[in-house]
Amino acid sequence: MQPVPERKGALHWRTMLAGSQMLFVAFGALVLMPLLTGLDPSVALFTAGIGTLLFHLVTGLTVPIFLASSFVFIAPITYSVQNWGVAATMGGLMAAGGVYMLLALAVKLKGGGFLHRIMPPVVTGPVIMIIGLGLAPIAVNMAMGKSGDGSLELFPYEQAMLVSMSALVTTLIVAVFAHGIFRLLPILSGVVAGYAVAHFSGMVDYSPITEARWVAMPAFVMPEFHWQAILFMIPVALAPAIEHVGDILAISNVTGKDYVRKPGLHRTLFGDGLATAAASLFGGPPNTTYSEVTGAVMLTKAFNPVIMVWAAIVAIALAFIAKFGMALQTIPAPVMGGILILLFGSIAAVGMNTLIKAHVDLAEQRNLVIVATTLVFGIGGMAMGQGDLSLQGVSLCGAVAITLNLVLPQSKQVDDDLHEEQEVVEDMVHHARD
Repeated sequence: MQPVPERKGALHWRTMLAGSQMLFVAFGALVLMPLLTGLDPSVALFTAGIGTLLFHLVTGLTVPIFLASSFVFIAPITYSVQNWGVAATMGGLMAAGGVYMLLALAVKLKGGGFLHRIMPPVVTGPVIMIIGLGLAPIAVNMAMGKSGDGSLELFPYEQAMLVSMSALVTTLIVAVFAHGIFRLLPILSGVVAGYAVAHFSGMVDYSPITEARWVAMPAFVMPEFHWQAILFMIPVALAPAIEHVGDILAISNVTGKDYVRKPGLHRTLFGDGLATAAASLFGGPPNTTYSEVTGAVMLTKAFNPVIMVWAAIVAIALAFIAKFGMALQTIPAPVMGGILILLFGSIAAVGMNTLIKAHVDLAEQRNLVIVATTLVFGIGGMAMGQGDLSLQGVSLCGAVAITLNLVLPQSKQVDDDLHEEQEVVEDMVHHARD
């Protein structure tokens, strides 16, 4: 009986290493989001770990998923921080997490079909496209050495373009030509390559790293509740909720298990909302399931959810290494700008693909009106109201698209097709009610 503990110990070490690998896959996107929005990347590491642990607590350690910073919230967080501050933004994000949990309750009571009725592809497609296209100027400005809004020149144009294009080209090459686990690391590879070029160009200031302590408490921020920030942030939670359903179906296909049935869509959605609400308690970005990690699970066949627990523990531990967190903050803006050109474009392409896969007919006047209005409102920067009562960006686009979808009449053929789609969705999730 003596060899048994050794085998268990070896298993634990392998599980820990596998967890570290999963964090490595998610790392680039995880820290990029807070760097873009002015939040602390060390806090983001901490809240990603806490959020992942809470998700697995709610779902009974059944789904091999890692949660971390959601890119859907980049534009809303940036705007909210500029207008109401980080603390008020955290209050709004906590409310967004509450919306997730209310949706989870609705799924438990009524099934998941109602989500599809409120937000079919003709709604979610253009809204997702706006998330990417609306951020495009930020990526281009940063790539050219300017601040995100273009008001300041941070680096000379020639140097900035050399660095940003190095990061972009590396990201493209890894995404298209790499094999195995390396194909899942395009963002991280781009950051490393861009950072190296920036170093040799003299663009990196290492003094914050040398001045930082080795171990320190992350710069946590407690939320404050301002109704303007709350009303601004709540509608943003709707699109990621639909995305969550797709992520759960994806990981179900990868592992061959029906997570919609067990632990149930209502539990996974509640876990996602709880993770987002918990992140806001510490000043971290909202959490979402990471498709990069799902890809890694498919590649490595690492279906054990305990691996994700170890990834969460490693993320929490890294959050307290101050020099590591400060090193992340020394990444020059052109490095991030180069990567964001591809990243934001990819988000827009996902929205377009949502319309294509659902066979949304834009020759149908109803669909054309919804998509066209949503796109122009988002790209053109339409705002409803003035001052604190204004609604704009992704929030406005989501509200407009949902309203138009509910108000505009459908043709009989479209209505029949939608009814069939709803029946399929309801068949998949009706077991999620317990």
